[in-house]
Amino acid sequence: MDLLDILTDKGLRRELPTREEALAVLATTDDQLLDVVAAAGRVRRQWFGRRVKLNYLVNLKSGLCPEDCSYCSQRLGSKAEILKYTWLKPDQAAEAAAAGVAGGAKRVCLVASGRGPTDRDIDRVADTIAAIKDADESVEVCACLGLLSDNQAERLKAAGADAYNHNLNTSESTYGEITTTHTYADRVDTVTKAHGAGLSACSGLIAGMGESDADLVDVVFALRELDPDSVPVNFLIPFEGTPLAEEWNLTPQRCLRILAMVRFVCPDIEVRIAGGREVHLRSMQPLGLHIANSIFLGDYLTSEGQAGQADLDMIKDAGFEVEGADQTTLPRHRAHAGGGCGSAAASPCGGHQDTSDASGEGAACGTGGCGPYGGHAEAPAADAAAEPVTVPATVPAAGADDEARTDLVRVRRRGAGTELAPNA
Repeated sequence: MDLLDILTDKGLRRELPTREEALAVLATTDDQLLDVVAAAGRVRRQWFGRRVKLNYLVNLKSGLCPEDCSYCSQRLGSKAEILKYTWLKPDQAAEAAAAGVAGGAKRVCLVASGRGPTDRDIDRVADTIAAIKDADESVEVCACLGLLSDNQAERLKAAGADAYNHNLNTSESTYGEITTTHTYADRVDTVTKAHGAGLSACSGLIAGMGESDADLVDVVFALRELDPDSVPVNFLIPFEGTPLAEEWNLTPQRCLRILAMVRFVCPDIEVRIAGGREVHLRSMQPLGLHIANSIFLGDYLTSEGQAGQADLDMIKDAGFEVEGADQTTLPRHRAHAGGGCGSAAASPCGGHQDTSDASGEGAACGTGGCGPYGGHAEAPAADAAAEPVTVPATVPAAGADDEARTDLVRVRRRGAGTELAPNA
């Protein structure tokens, strides 16, 4: 039995691969790539069919985060020319969320930069959740607010939140090289708090920050141990003005191998292609759908994504279908265990046992809890309605013959916090 047959068989039985097998996936050649995608695709279809869950980000406040996450455009000291604005009012956030729901999004991710929320911030978010649920009670709401203090997860749950996102981002051994203002253990603690409160845990990673294959396998195995219901896989968007601006380490083939490794380690967990898919997967995005069962629709926190209609066309053209509000995302055995987000009639999503989450930044900066890189403070910039800005960069992508498609890295100038309509 060769590697891919072994991994497929294990995935169909929900059996964890070995670390050596996971590393071997990342070491496969481009000649083997379609075989890797096909094998991971068999596992994906076993547990999720041909459904694609759509998620929509709402950046509740943008810019000036006090944390120093190296990947984040909203970090302390960032010179990235992103939008900066303070908390959106509940009706503004609900209006932005409605645009995503109208485009087919089933989950709305409410993200705010900062180290973590104050009790007053929890009240603000509770009002926003109420406004969104009043408009459509079937919408799943995931909060991503940074590090949680005692009882804050319980308050979010009582307010109607279904999930909480907080990414681990990278391996424990290299975490201190990426962030110094909080620790890996802080992130794990927040995911644990979310689980303990009965929130569905969402926790993932960022690839492309200069990490090794071993680091990627370490963080994915750590996530599996925490047992989140969803794992967002972010691909670093190298924003000019951040410490990682020149880290162009990814190719489309590398991204697909990473997604496949995550699928084999997390066969029955929602795997989401999050920030950076347009920049790094590019024309190979449809192949990613054969591995992952979830994506973000439209724009991200501080960067522009593919047009919402283009996302919908891609899903249809690739032979997939958008998951409906009446369908449960997770397989029955996981949904019955208390983590089954996705049914309109279902009670709020539960957790599993331990923890893990971190999609927005985990503690504040950047990647918000669900997707890519966000921020804090101040009122909307005067140029909020200006044309999208191309972030310059000239560093060649490692392993590629041509230069990285930096023209695809665009600062978000539309949607919530601006005078322009959301992209959905």
